[in-house]
Amino acid sequence: MLVHYIQEGWEGRRSKMAKKEFTYRGKTLEELNSMSINDFAGLVPARQRRSLKRERTDSQRIFMSKVMKSNNIKTKCRDVIIIPQMVGKNIRIHNGKDFIPILIQPEMVGHYLGEFVLTRKRVTHHAPGVGATRSSASLSVR
Repeated sequence: MLVHYIQEGWEGRRSKMAKKEFTYRGKTLEELNSMSINDFAGLVPARQRRSLKRERTDSQRIFMSKVMKSNNIKTKCRDVIIIPQMVGKNIRIHNGKDFIPILIQPEMVGHYLGEFVLTRKRVTHHAPGVGATRSSASLSVR
């Protein structure tokens, strides 16, 4: 019976918790989507602002046109800044070997695409090879 009361109390708390709405620098996602690129550039940090205000490269222009048309995109452009219109899109970003799928979340707005796909693998050390230590020289190889 005690467990029953505890479970009811927990469920009551969970239903009262409101989901926090995403904001970026005080603007909701809908407000960010209605902004122009230049207005959005005023909200992001200096490095991203400078990149947004400059003229885009040909590969970035092609990528942006593909983003507006489709939902599933494959790209090697890691230096593109995530804008609010990209939220909810599936983008496969190249890490140097493979294309890693990423679902763009609202929290990623203002970051570069390359930040979310690592190019280097984590170092994992295994047992030493033959001849790596003095003791391995005395072992017979069969």
